[in-house]
Amino acid sequence: MGKKLVVDVYKVTQSFPKEESYGLVSQMRRAAISIPSNIAEGFNRFHNKEYRQFLYIAIGSCAELETQVEIAFELKYLGEISKNELLEAIDHESRMLRNLIKKL
Repeated sequence: MGKKLVVDVYKVTQSFPKEESYGLVSQMRRAAISIPSNIAEGFNRFHNKEYRQFLYIAIGSCAELETQVEIAFELKYLGEISKNELLEAIDHESRMLRNLIKKL
């Protein structure tokens, strides 16, 4: 799910204005990439405590991305359907991460 979210963010941000290339586009892509990257890095650690910490970082990136999606919508860079689809995917990812943390 995390990698699909990255691809979706890259696709929707391609249509953002050029002046946002180093602003909102960069921030949204960075936050999206951070989610599966932190999951992967944490998974390869030796202790559950370290893994859990990386999962919390991934949850923080979900929160960042959620805020950025809302801002993009308010700036009219995203339509309502795209906004809702992204927010639903982010919410799903966050819930899966929280459930995984509970099981560790």
